[in-house]
Amino acid sequence: MNLKEYLRSLEIYIASRKLNLGDGESVLSLLYEAYGDINPMYDDQIKADFAELYQALNGMPLQEMDWIINPVCALCRDHERNGFMHGVLVGIRLVREVQSTQ
Repeated sequence: MNLKEYLRSLEIYIASRKLNLGDGESVLSLLYEAYGDINPMYDDQIKADFAELYQALNGMPLQEMDWIINPVCALCRDHERNGFMHGVLVGIRLVREVQSTQ
């Protein structure tokens, strides 16, 4: 079997199997989750920003604070995830462009 035949066989094999992504929606989302696990992004700046947010909410009942904080955190998480995934896609496109010029 030559390389071309092997790659075609591999493509057929992969196409015939359902990809198990666990809780992930895509391979990119799995990469994002793995990256986040290895590189926690809760740094001093983020801690300071949350402290400022909590200070602004000072005096509010906890339930009202949660009503504001939870959507803010979800928005930040989704924005970070989309940025990561877009960055990977841009990187892949860059590699293809560089390879096509060689």
